[in-house]
Amino acid sequence: MFDHLSLGVSDLARSVPLYDAALAPLGLVRLWLTARAAGYGPPGFTGEAPLALVVPRTGAAVPSPAFHLALAAPHREAVAAFHAAAVAHGATDDGGPGIRENYDPGYYAAFVIDPDGHHLEAVVHE
Repeated sequence: MFDHLSLGVSDLARSVPLYDAALAPLGLVRLWLTARAAGYGPPGFTGEAPLALVVPRTGAAVPSPAFHLALAAPHREAVAAFHAAAVAHGATDDGGPGIRENYDPGYYAAFVIDPDGHHLEAVVHE
């Protein structure tokens, strides 16, 4: 549905290790890194990275409180690994791995908030 998404971050050196670790269990890797941005996607992906972290040229990186990014996971173990890696690298726990009956009986997800306030989720639909 979307081609690519960029998240504004205030400190790239802080954000890159978190995203490297949290996205790896979901099969995503860092594709490139510059002084003010990093791109992520499937290994070997060419073209515009599906997900980028970008330090704004001016102003602050302030996400909307309504922003939420749900990332597809291949299985429950990947959801748990995403959550553990994100929290270990500075994200705040916003709901550990588990079934979310209020969404669907097969909705297995975990939620974190990165240091810039981006609400992230890994989910597998069983």
